[in-house]
Amino acid sequence: MQEIKNLANDEQQFAELIKDVKFVMFTTLENRSFIHSRPMTILEKEFDGELWFFASHSSDIAKQIESYALVNLTFSNTKDFSFISASGFAEVMDDRAKKEELWDPSYKTWFSGVDDPELCLVKVVVKNVDYWKSHDSKLVQLIGFTKAILSGEKHKQKLSQREHLEFKS
Repeated sequence: MQEIKNLANDEQQFAELIKDVKFVMFTTLENRSFIHSRPMTILEKEFDGELWFFASHSSDIAKQIESYALVNLTFSNTKDFSFISASGFAEVMDDRAKKEELWDPSYKTWFSGVDDPELCLVKVVVKNVDYWKSHDSKLVQLIGFTKAILSGEKHKQKLSQREHLEFKS
C-alpha cells in the first residue's frame, strides 16, 4: 500500500485511507440534542470529495439530515489497522441518474429498485478528517497480541498521533 505521506493532497490521503472500507458508522444529530449513529454502506469506490449512500425518505437519517446537515462518519480499516473520523455536510437528494449509476441488485434487500418511491440518496461533502494508523504490520501486531495474552501483560499498540486533513471547497 502506498504510504500516506507520499500522496499529493488531503483528498487523496483520505481516498487512500478509505479505499478498502465498505461500511461506516454514520452519525447525525437528532432534534439537535441527541447523537444517533447507524451503519451504512458506502456506494462509490472512488472518493472525489463526496460520499454517497442510499436511504429511505421516511427514515430517521433522512429526517435528521433535513433538520441539521452536519454529520460525522467513522471508519475502521482492519486491513491496515487505521481509524478515521470524517465530518461534513449531508444532503438528501432524488437524482435518478445518480441512483442508476450507484444501484446494485444486492440493494433489493432494502428497496425494490431505483423507482422505489422511498429510495433517496444521501450525499456527504467531507470537510475535515482525523485519523490514526498503526505503524506495525499485521504480523508484528499478531505477535504483540500473542505475547500479551501469554505473558498477562497489556498490549501496547503503536498508533500514530492524530493526523488532521482539511478539504478545500
